[in-house]
Amino acid sequence: MILAEGEQTVPSWRLLVPMPQEIVWSLIFLVIFALVFMKFILPRLTAVLDERAEKIEGGLRNAEKVQEQVDQLKSDQEQELAAARQEAASIREKARADGQKIIDEARSRAESESERVLTAGRQRLSAERISAAAEPRGEVGTLASDLASKIVGESLTDDERSRRVIDRFLDDLESSQTTTR
Repeated sequence: MILAEGEQTVPSWRLLVPMPQEIVWSLIFLVIFALVFMKFILPRLTAVLDERAEKIEGGLRNAEKVQEQVDQLKSDQEQELAAARQEAASIREKARADGQKIIDEARSRAESESERVLTAGRQRLSAERISAAAEPRGEVGTLASDLASKIVGESLTDDERSRRVIDRFLDDLESSQTTTR
């Protein structure tokens, strides 16, 4: 490097280190900037951050309250569901009992109706048996009376005597049938 007369060469290490006046002016600017920052910008920034922190804390408190309400509602819902299940079970049990009662009543009515029908049938059968037994007895009596009239040669018009003869004849006939069996 060739230098002109009056020029001095600057050592290379000086290029990296600033001059003292530059350091002083930089420090003054830095102090003024720090004072302005601390006086005007930092309080606003702090206020915004505090406001955001308060909103976040409020949101967390609201979320906790909502979570508690949700837990309470869930608990209430589970209790109501359990009560509904229990009520449904009792209704089913009552319906089963009522159904069994209806079945028992119907069975009882059917049995009593069946017994009544059987009794009526037995009575009708007995009456028909008596009627059936009396009808031939009367016919047999009439025939026996006619036959006896023809055999004796007299008319058996006396009803009382005719009945006694017929009854005695039929009794003898029935007794002879029972002894042969």
